[in-house]
Amino acid sequence: MSVKDKIIALFNQKNELSVVEIVTLLDVSKQFVHRVLNSLLDEKLIIKIGKAPKTFYKLKEIETASLENNETFEESKIAFLNQNFLVITEIGELLTGFDGFQNWCKKRKLPISKTLDEYIITKQKYSKYFDKNNLISGLDKLKSTKGYDKIHLNELYYLDFYAIERFGKTRLGTILHYAKQGQNKMLMKMLINEIKNPINLLIRVLDIDAIAFVPPTIKRETQLMKVIENGIKVNKPKIEIIKVGGIIPIPQKSLNKIEERIANAENSFVIRGNVSFKNLLLIDDAVGSGSTLNQIAGKIKSNGLAENIIGLAIVGSYKGFDVITDV
Repeated sequence: MSVKDKIIALFNQKNELSVVEIVTLLDVSKQFVHRVLNSLLDEKLIIKIGKAPKTFYKLKEIETASLENNETFEESKIAFLNQNFLVITEIGELLTGFDGFQNWCKKRKLPISKTLDEYIITKQKYSKYFDKNNLISGLDKLKSTKGYDKIHLNELYYLDFYAIERFGKTRLGTILHYAKQGQNKMLMKMLINEIKNPINLLIRVLDIDAIAFVPPTIKRETQLMKVIENGIKVNKPKIEIIKVGGIIPIPQKSLNKIEERIANAENSFVIRGNVSFKNLLLIDDAVGSGSTLNQIAGKIKSNGLAENIIGLAIVGSYKGFDVITDV
C-alpha cells in the first residue's frame, strides 16, 4: 500500500488529522506528508481547516448533488460562474465558480441546471445598472433619501451591489464581508486584486487629483481600510480624515434611523489639510445610507479642501439606501 493510500485509510479511521499526527502514525517525513496532502487537496479529496499552527485536514464529503443525470453545462455558463460566483462555506472553505455554485445548490436542495439559468438571468437584470466604466451610480438614490438637508457629494459610485435578490451576497460582497469580519489577510489581498484596477481607472477617467479614505469606527487588529489604502498604491495627495467620538464608539451599522446616522457621521469625523483640490475621490468599504460619505464630503467642502467630491464604495445596497449591518 502506498503512503497516499495509507493516509486516506487514516482519514477513514479518524475525523481530522494534523501533519504531525500523520508523521507520527506512519513514520514518514513531514515534507513527504505535505506533498501527499497537497496532492489530495488538488484532487479535492480532502479539505484543510484552521490555519497555522492549528491546521487540520479531513476527508471531503461526497457530493450527493453532483450533475443531475450526468448533465453537461455549456462552457459559457461555466465561464460566467467562474467570473461571478464565490461562496465561503460554514467551515471556512472558499469555493469559486461551478464548485461553489454546486455547493450552494446542494445546501438548499436546488436543481443545478435550472437554478444556474435563474442565476444568470438575475445577474443580467442587475447588469443594467452598470455604466460604461463598469460602475454603479448611487447619486439619485442618495438624493431621493429623506432626511438629508443637503447633498454634498457630486457623484456616488460603487463597484458592485453588496447582495442581490435570492442569491445573497455578490462575489465582491462575500470577499469584503469575510475579509473584514474574519480579519482574513488572504481575502484582503484578494479584495485588493479585485478593486485595484477599477479604482485606478476611475481616477484616470474623472481626472482625480486627490484621495481620501474613510477611517474605521471600531478598533481591530487589522484595519481593512488601511490595508486597502496601502494595497491599491494610489500616487495622489491624501486628505486626512480623523475618526473621533464619545467615550463609547458607536458604529454606523448599529444605527437604524437615517437621522441618527447623519448625526453620528457629522460628529465623528475631523478633516485635516491645507491644500485645495479640484476633484477628490472619497473611498469607503460599503454604502448603506450614504450618510458617512455625504457628511464627510460636507466637512471637506466647508474647509475649502475640494471643489468636487466623488464618493466611491466597494459595495452598496441595491434597494434604496438600506442599512448594511454586517460589514
